[in-house]
Amino acid sequence: MPTQELLVFLHEIETLLENDLIKGGDLNNAIVYVDKKISDKTMGKLKKAFNRSKVSVKPNGILDNLNLHYQNEAARHKLLDVLGDLALIGKRIRGKVIAKKPGHHVNTKFAKKVSEIIKKQEKLELEKNILEDKVIMNQEQIMNILPHRPPFIFIDSIIDLTENTITGVKYVSADEPHFKGHFPGRPVMPGVLIIEAMAQVGGVLVLSTFDNPEKYLTFFGRIENAKFKRPVLPGDILILKLELISPIRRGISHMMARAYVKDELVTEAEMKAKIIKK
Repeated sequence: MPTQELLVFLHEIETLLENDLIKGGDLNNAIVYVDKKISDKTMGKLKKAFNRSKVSVKPNGILDNLNLHYQNEAARHKLLDVLGDLALIGKRIRGKVIAKKPGHHVNTKFAKKVSEIIKKQEKLELEKNILEDKVIMNQEQIMNILPHRPPFIFIDSIIDLTENTITGVKYVSADEPHFKGHFPGRPVMPGVLIIEAMAQVGGVLVLSTFDNPEKYLTFFGRIENAKFKRPVLPGDILILKLELISPIRRGISHMMARAYVKDELVTEAEMKAKIIKK
């Protein structure tokens, strides 16, 4: 099997020579591109380093140590480097890769970044699958209780419901319209929409106590002690947990609401709502 050829520039060779390195180096497996004028001193060092009586530069700008198999051999070499380095991702790439002045360092950094994104996406899909196995009420069923409709319904499912507590799920998608303006280049879910999502889950909790929930509406009465711990970003899964602080009296519900992303509390607030008949 032929030895892997190296692509180097003259200035890189000079640096190695100045530091008394590349002893035993062999120009028979290196394509050296001359990117500057070779001084007599450097020429002498090259002859000595590679044990050659004569070293010169070809018209195409490379040292005359070997003959290229193809005119674009350097480009082919770089292409194979890119393919080999991106194989470190461990997944087949279905897409177009454009590389400008690639090298092993930047190639492997890119491969690592892509690998991290894939692992994050796979973990997200796993979390979604786990949550979907727990669904007791999907969005269609939720809309049988709540009057909200797209694009202003912010619950995807309910995964737990008791007499006094409820847990809902919101998948934060990058294509939601508010992200275009909040904020360009740095999308963040507006805090008021997190509050709204929690309120909608609370609405399912209180309206589920009525025989005909579709005949009732809930309106905010008060929001207190709202705290926002960290931004909610596209790709996050919001887990919305609410519990009644006190029994529903005279059509007034009082709830504690908390929103989590990966068990981390992101938002909390106390909410009061008025339940009225349509």
